[in-house]
Amino acid sequence: MDRLMAVIKREYLERVRTKWFIISTIFGPVFLAVIMVLPGLLTVRNMRAIQVTDFRIIDATGSGLGERVARTLRDRAERDPARIAAAEAGTALDQLAETEVVPTPADGVAAAESTATADVMAGVTRGYMVIDSATLSSTGKARYAGKNASSIAEMNQIEAALRGALVSQRLEAAGINSVRADSISRVRADMETERITSNGRGGSGLVSAIFGFVIAFLLYMMIILYGQNILRGVLEEKTTRVAEVVISSISPETLLAGKVIGVGAVGLTQQLIWLGFAVGIGTYGMAMATASGAVAFTLPTVTVFQMVALILYFLLGYTFYAALFAAVGAMCSSQEEAAQASQPVIMLLVAAVIMVQPIMTNPTGTLGTVMSILPFSSPIIMPLVMSGTQVPAWQIATSLGGLLLACLGAIWVSARIYRVGLLMTGKRPSMKELMRWIRYA
Repeated sequence: MDRLMAVIKREYLERVRTKWFIISTIFGPVFLAVIMVLPGLLTVRNMRAIQVTDFRIIDATGSGLGERVARTLRDRAERDPARIAAAEAGTALDQLAETEVVPTPADGVAAAESTATADVMAGVTRGYMVIDSATLSSTGKARYAGKNASSIAEMNQIEAALRGALVSQRLEAAGINSVRADSISRVRADMETERITSNGRGGSGLVSAIFGFVIAFLLYMMIILYGQNILRGVLEEKTTRVAEVVISSISPETLLAGKVIGVGAVGLTQQLIWLGFAVGIGTYGMAMATASGAVAFTLPTVTVFQMVALILYFLLGYTFYAALFAAVGAMCSSQEEAAQASQPVIMLLVAAVIMVQPIMTNPTGTLGTVMSILPFSSPIIMPLVMSGTQVPAWQIATSLGGLLLACLGAIWVSARIYRVGLLMTGKRPSMKELMRWIRYA
């Protein structure tokens, strides 16, 4: 036990005392906020700046629907906040490019499309939309072609304008005044969501989803960073022959356990510091918002049980992957070999991360349930699911139990590979040789 504590102390202090640990602890939350918040803000800003007016509408409906669509898009562009602010400040912005509407008979659509395609290729216009009798039917089908056809935001705006124009036209056909029909078709709704758990109201549903994504991403980053830290440490000791001296006075299993626990303690320390910062900043921010009378969002409620579960998922998930990374480090003799051999382990983590977005859309679905129980993905997916919905106790117990068994299995295999591989140099072992190492140890 004394030797184990000595290894843990060395691994812990060796990393905590470095400048990189201090820098990452201080600026880590800033970096995470930038890479997670800034893209969203830029996306919203770009979507607001999009003004879809420079394209052609081939109207074969004979009902003036194309003019309605063009007018709707024009009105939305003129109501753009940036354009309104510029007008109030006396600064004129560029004139909006007009949307050209071409009334076309049904038998002339093909020719009009050919002409429009040539104009798009020549840069005269950005694209064109075709509306015909199918658009006026219950299906509401229309076609768009252009250089900006892959822009999801622009296509959503055009589709929304077409939908509003169809509603307005059908209301007018039902006998409602055209002004009132246009007003009704532009009605918007803004719904707030709030979670309700067995303990009562649990805060904003959107905030809970964002919180779950942040927790999942943070756990992924910590597991992969500190897991690879174990790999580099083992590989360094092996290549510099330090391991040959160390294992003369301590067993390989004790050395492996000390490394895993010591480096894991560093990661846990960093997370606790970040949690303290987050709680302090959140409390201060809500207090300032309340004092100034501003509207403040409610942070999601995190119970003691959930906090304990999050810590367990980090510790067990880290232990599982750290043991695998340590085994990879013991197998290899160079950084290049380690980079190749660690790909299967990294792919397990990546497989869990790529499922985050579909699971966020439906945390109670089959995919979320299965991925939250599988040991290789549960450390990332279960915290995400727990933040989005109330998870049954049996599911959490099953998930933690499976992860614990996977940890024990990974440690058992890795310890045997570590015992033999730590002193082996030369060519990386094949799968058959690895099985021989495990049996031999």
